[in-house]
Amino acid sequence: MAIINRLFLLNLDADRFFWQEFCKFEPSKKELFMKLKYLGIICVMFSCSITSSSAQLLNKLKQKAEQKAIDALDKSTNKNQTPSSGGSGPGTSGNSGSSSGSGNPSNKGGGGLISSPPDVKQNLADAEVAYKKLSYGEARYSVQQAMLGVELEIGNKILKSLPESISGLKKNEQEDQVASSGYGWAGLIIKREYRDSKDKQFTVTIANNAMWMSAVNMYFSNGGYTQQTGGEQKWKQTKVKGYRAIIEYDEGSGYKLSVPLGQSSMIVYEGINFASEQEMNTAAAVVDIDGIKKMLGEQ
Repeated sequence: MAIINRLFLLNLDADRFFWQEFCKFEPSKKELFMKLKYLGIICVMFSCSITSSSAQLLNKLKQKAEQKAIDALDKSTNKNQTPSSGGSGPGTSGNSGSSSGSGNPSNKGGGGLISSPPDVKQNLADAEVAYKKLSYGEARYSVQQAMLGVELEIGNKILKSLPESISGLKKNEQEDQVASSGYGWAGLIIKREYRDSKDKQFTVTIANNAMWMSAVNMYFSNGGYTQQTGGEQKWKQTKVKGYRAIIEYDEGSGYKLSVPLGQSSMIVYEGINFASEQEMNTAAAVVDIDGIKKMLGEQ
């Protein structure tokens, strides 16, 4: 449309010039000029028609070329991705006799990683040697490893102190866990799970977790026990063996009992399919809270 408008304006200017000169010509020449003028207009209209058609044709050809390129790329991608029978993506493998699409063999054995805490004495010795050599970075790393080793040893000691069974539920030794994401009690987790042959479960978790402590302290600072009328009570303050605690209940996950230990550590009890709050408190009272607090060094 922009081209046509421009041609139209140019045509108006040409008309003015044409009629000025046209009046000066003889009758025979005027007739010849009129024919030439109409022929020029027809040529311009034909040219515009060709330009518009060409643009449409080029646009269609461009779209077809782009679609063919996309189809070719999809085809190449699907060809290179050969799904295995055991899943897809990094870290997954198919059956033991299968191999990946790249031709690499699948892993059929291996001992895994040895789960053991860092050697405290060896790391302390390494730290002393590094310090004398003025290798402060190495000395610091060895000290950190020694501290981590101490934490994990204390964690394993606490785990062994937990009861073998609680409320008729036996420990699930395969789910025992002692882990630390740092040192100085940062991210220390000690966990044991108790289950029966049905759907009843009781979990004890001793942890240093800033987010958990913040949530529990928020409960304590918000007025404590708040009785709901016309609805089910979701949480309230309580005590476990003389320690202040928060007990919560949810239809989907059951009971949760949180007991802070000093400034940084806490014990969290979780009970699934427990009949009542009293049964949950009775199960929690079996754990030696004083002994755990002493081993953690909490005041």
